[in-house]
Amino acid sequence: MAAQLGVYPRKPSAMAELFGTEKTLVGAVHLPPLPGSPSYRGQSVAELCRFAVEEAQAYVGNGFDTVIVENHWDLPFLKPGEHGYEVAATMGVITAAVVAELGAKVGVSVLSNAGQCSVAAAWAAGAGWVRVNQWANAYVANEGIIEGQAASTTRYRHAIGADPVRVFADVHVKHGAHAIVADRTLAEQTEDAEFFDADVLIATGSRTGHPTSVAEVVGIRDHTQLPVVIGSGIDPTNVGPLLAECDGAIVASAAKENSRWWGRVDPEKVRAVARAAGR
Repeated sequence: MAAQLGVYPRKPSAMAELFGTEKTLVGAVHLPPLPGSPSYRGQSVAELCRFAVEEAQAYVGNGFDTVIVENHWDLPFLKPGEHGYEVAATMGVITAAVVAELGAKVGVSVLSNAGQCSVAAAWAAGAGWVRVNQWANAYVANEGIIEGQAASTTRYRHAIGADPVRVFADVHVKHGAHAIVADRTLAEQTEDAEFFDADVLIATGSRTGHPTSVAEVVGIRDHTQLPVVIGSGIDPTNVGPLLAECDGAIVASAAKENSRWWGRVDPEKVRAVARAAGR
């Protein structure tokens, strides 16, 4: 941690390992409902793979560096430990199709907060990283009480030989009341996530698509030696000032045809974000 550099040795940058670029732009591939979801309508896994690859190509072909694959239409979200075998299997196969196009810099996020399932899918697919929203502490979310996944996920990752998979962990998690009794400051939550062995920290707004404040980014950056990326609310108007304070951004809503997370990726909107970021 930044305040105790003599105690916690600095890790090699996971951003440099994975991407080799400065100010990395990551597009979010929001998959249709998957097998096991109440809204699943029987599409073949091959069809779902084609969708994911098309979305990924729309991002990377228009100025972004890579993507993260998410089961964002599996609503309502299950809590960690409740996901069936079909989720890890389907996410692994779909992500592998994207990895075949883009390489190991692809990420995986199984919602909600399913660290072990995400690691299983990423390792099977050859993906390099996962996003876990609540890594340390706990919070009250739409799904109920969500506990940090660091202890179980790191042990599972090691048990299956997936130690190379890096963890991008949110700080001050969106969609919830933070730390139950709100007695953990932003600085403390940042230090907790680093102490629990995250590799990259994520700053977000309060909901999907809501802007992340510069103050939030700086507040996290100033209390960690890990890379920091933006996790929500990036658009052409704010990408420049926000990227100036961190190492990258995950973008979705601003790149969609309807400016909402559930739309298809619009190549021109992707280019607009990339241009504003100096690409």
